[in-house]
Formats: sequence, C-alpha cells, structure tokens
Amino acid sequence: MLLSKEKLQDLDGWSMKEDSIEKEFVFDDFKKALGFVNEVGALAEKEDHHPNIELFAYKKVKITLSTHSEGGVTEKDTDMATGIDKLFET
Repeated sequence: MLLSKEKLQDLDGWSMKEDSIEKEFVFDDFKKALGFVNEVGALAEKEDHHPNIELFAYKKVKITLSTHSEGGVTEKDTDMATGIDKLFET
C-alpha cells in the first residue's frame, strides 16, 4: 500500500522525490562513510529490501528508497528509513 506524504513527515530529514524517498548523510571521512554503506547493505539483506546507495564526495552517502513492485513508497520503505537512521545515530 502506497503511503501519503503526510505519513512521511515523521521521517527526519527524508524527502519525497517523485516515487521514492531520499536522504543524504555526511561523515567525517571516507572510512566512516564506507562503513555506513556496509552497515546499510547488511540491513538491506536482512530485510530483503534494497535501497539505491550512492557514496560521493568521499564522505557523503545518499540513500534512495522505493518499493518498485508497488510503484512508490510503502511502509517497507519507512521501516527501512527508520532502521537506516538508527544505524547513523550509533
């Protein structure tokens, strides 16, 4: 089931982009950014829900989430976004 923009407001820093949500994370250095990418990858494998992950400018990571089979953002995406935020906080 696709989610409304109002339901997405609870996600801190995530923004709606057409049929997906995205957020940019900034780290102190490349090593920390790459470690985060690997943690997100492990979470994605565990949840069987795989985001687009972009590592750029040596210390920035952009995550994009969408449920392609549903054609937009679903609860699966918001759950993954919450999990990714928790990884970033630790």
